[in-house]
Amino acid sequence: MVGKLLAPEIKSLIDARNFGALRELFSDWPPADVADVILDLPEDEQVIIFRVLPAALAADVFEYIGIEEQQNLLRAMAHEQVVAILNEMSPDDRTALLEEMPSAAARQLIRLLTPEERRVAQTLLGYPEGSVGRLMTPDFIPVHEDWTVKEVLDHVREFGQDSETLNVIYVVDERGKLIDDLRIREFLLKPLTAKVSEIRDQTFVALKVNDSQEEALNAFRKYDRAALPVVDSNGVLVGIVTSDDMLDVAEEEATEDIQKFGGMEALDEPYMRISLWQMVRKRAGWLIILFLGEMLTATAMANYQQELAKALVLALFLPLIISSGGNSGSQASTLMIRAMALGEVTLRDWWHVMRREIQAGLALGVILGVIGIIRVGFWAMVDDLYFHRQPYGEHWPLVALTVGIALVGVVLWGTLSGSMLPFLLRRVGADPATSSAPFVATLVDVTGLIIYFSIALLIMRGAML
Repeated sequence: MVGKLLAPEIKSLIDARNFGALRELFSDWPPADVADVILDLPEDEQVIIFRVLPAALAADVFEYIGIEEQQNLLRAMAHEQVVAILNEMSPDDRTALLEEMPSAAARQLIRLLTPEERRVAQTLLGYPEGSVGRLMTPDFIPVHEDWTVKEVLDHVREFGQDSETLNVIYVVDERGKLIDDLRIREFLLKPLTAKVSEIRDQTFVALKVNDSQEEALNAFRKYDRAALPVVDSNGVLVGIVTSDDMLDVAEEEATEDIQKFGGMEALDEPYMRISLWQMVRKRAGWLIILFLGEMLTATAMANYQQELAKALVLALFLPLIISSGGNSGSQASTLMIRAMALGEVTLRDWWHVMRREIQAGLALGVILGVIGIIRVGFWAMVDDLYFHRQPYGEHWPLVALTVGIALVGVVLWGTLSGSMLPFLLRRVGADPATSSAPFVATLVDVTGLIIYFSIALLIMRGAML
């Protein structure tokens, strides 16, 4: 909001080439606010602002801009600007930029880095895609357990400026192996002469470089930490991951799951960046699968042509029965997928979940079944009383009973299918999110037809069938 109010002033300073005033204007702004202002300006003016900002502030602002905007700015900037920003960026944000760029362009940018920063960038990019190693930064504060509190605080004052966070201090041995992590408050509240070994609680949580980003996200949720250390296979501390990186991962995971809920593959790029052909390809696959699945519905109905011909009234309630089963299945699958993503439910909980969903499915089915019976009976009596007609025939009580019992069976089956399918997919190593609402609804459509007509045959045989 502040940026929009000052937009005319910023524009006038750029037009007047008053770069000193422009630098002073932004000097006290948070980098995120500067980034918001820059994104509202034309690209040539964005480049001007980056040119007048101090190198450290320019790098901080650059990190708050989206990947696509970063790439566009790098192409528009002068060579020396690119060099300064890339070398000042935090390693984890720089890695996120480089891994999104074509390999040739990424190699060109890496060559612009200083030898030390180049080594860091190549190390981080060497870890598997989607691993914790790609997220971490090597900027942290390590101390030794034989140091005093005074030595630790002096060390923080001297080297803490380059650290990603000062909330946590990491204790390592002479080989760099992590042996503890301590909050900075522990040092601030202890006498200066106290030893680190006296403060240690000898309990810590660490991630491994090859852990998946999803595993890291679950660890942050479980332990409620602002930062977690990352160790290699030998337990040597190689970096840390901070909560801001985890927020990005959580957003990506949620976006991917939501897209899969819609019955499609997750998009690899933002909506406005992905090509039309890629968009069609991502959506067509699941649409074809769902279409073929729905064709089974027509096949199932063909097997009951004679019954439909004898009791056409059954067809009137097909949408009601089938949609109720699909809706209940979609509800159950959505609940299970989200519970799995949050770690609330694991594979070993399947039996407990099944029992709960059977109870819930029966309760929901009975509620809808009673409503269905009342609907058929009320409509039949009203039509007979006021219009002297029988829309459901003389055997309307059997129709009402069929609809009611079918609703119980279909809703129960939909609930059970929707809740168990994510467990099955997780068991075979697939993403539970692929058991999306459209997929479950299609599955229940076919089986719901069979349940409906089977119940109708049992109840109405000898009367209408």
